[in-house]
Formats: sequence, structure tokens, C-alpha cells
Amino acid sequence: MAIRFVLTIAIVTLASSLAYASDPSPLQDFCVAVDDAKASVFVNGMICKDPKMVTADDFFFSGLNKPGNTSNPLGSRVTAVNVNQLPGLNTLGISLVRIDYAPYGLNPPHTHPRATEILAVVEGTLYVGFVTSNPANPNIKNKLFTKTLYPGDVFVFPEGLIHFQFNTGKTKAVAFAGLSSQNPGVITIANAVFGSNPPIPSDVLTKAFQVDKNVVKYLQGQFWLDNN
Repeated sequence: MAIRFVLTIAIVTLASSLAYASDPSPLQDFCVAVDDAKASVFVNGMICKDPKMVTADDFFFSGLNKPGNTSNPLGSRVTAVNVNQLPGLNTLGISLVRIDYAPYGLNPPHTHPRATEILAVVEGTLYVGFVTSNPANPNIKNKLFTKTLYPGDVFVFPEGLIHFQFNTGKTKAVAFAGLSSQNPGVITIANAVFGSNPPIPSDVLTKAFQVDKNVVKYLQGQFWLDNN
């Protein structure tokens, strides 16, 4: 019941701000996405399904009541419901995720390049935060905003800013988040910087982080996990 209540709040809150969402406003009632890898037409989003072929199932997803598998080094799992899982979200500028955290589990520093995120905790205790973009004054450092959240608490992460969630408790935690895009995208900082293919040249990272080249090579040699 609590999960259903929090989900309703998150969805209603985001729905009320669709006019300010990252995605373009729809030009028709709906545009159910077609999964056609061989399509010869590329659009900013997904190709629309013929409205006469649309069914209620195109607007339906089941399974967010099931915990994600957190048996990984990060101790977290993100279960996404975006346009790739729910075709009816196409052009609607909204999506949803469930995040499960093992004790001391982490959803590592990452960004959503196309969405603001509003997160609601339904179980456990989370230490969350985000970092501002580079200040205009080079003598001022990026600012970190943090908060400890408990069940029923809500926190917002502005679009494009690096943010994280860490389970500080000895028990599992669960949160749901709404995002202001049908496909918000995720850039996990460590994965992108040290786990790209091909790798970023070590000379670049050595200079950027002001560390020994062996440190960079060590980090590039790690297995960088995706918790999605």
C-alpha cells in the first residue's frame, strides 16, 4: 500500500510539470513506440505505431513490486520503466525506476543527461546528494548538497547534475524515482571515465586527475559494473 501511494505521488508530481520536461510536447494523443531495428527513418524518439493497432497493453508494465537483484559489488539494482520497456511512454516526457539497495549498497555517482529526477524512499535510510556544475568563478568549488532520507521523504536531483544514493542502514532500502524524460539516459561517472571502449588515453586521465599513470592503468583494468 505504501509503495502504491509513493508511486502515485511521484507520477502525479511529474505529470504536473510535463510542460517543462526535456522531451518535446506530443502532437497527438499518443505515439506508441515501434521496436524496429531495421527502420529506415530515424526520429528524435521512436517511430509511432499505427493508432488503429494500439492496445491497452502498450500502456502497461508489470513487475515493479518485485525486488531487484542486489547481489553485485555495488549492492544496488535499478529497474527502469522507460520507453524501451513501456512503448506507450513515447513522446510523453516521463519515466520511472525502482531502485533496490542491499545494506550499505550504493547507486554510484551518475547523471541523467536528459532528465530531472525526483526520488521517494519507501523503505530504509538513504544518504543522497548531488554536485553543482562548475561555478563561473574558478576560485569557487563545486558545491555538494546532501540529505539523509527516511521512508516518505522525497528529494530532487536537477537535470544533468552528478548525483548518488547510499544505503547507510544495516537493512535493505527501496526507492522509486520519476524522471522527466521517456528516455533519460544514464552516465555512470566511473564507468564512462575508466571503462570506456576504446579507453580514454592514460596520458589524458593522468593529466586530468593529476595522479600517477599506474593509478590510471589500475582503474582502467577494473571491471566497471552497470547496476541497471
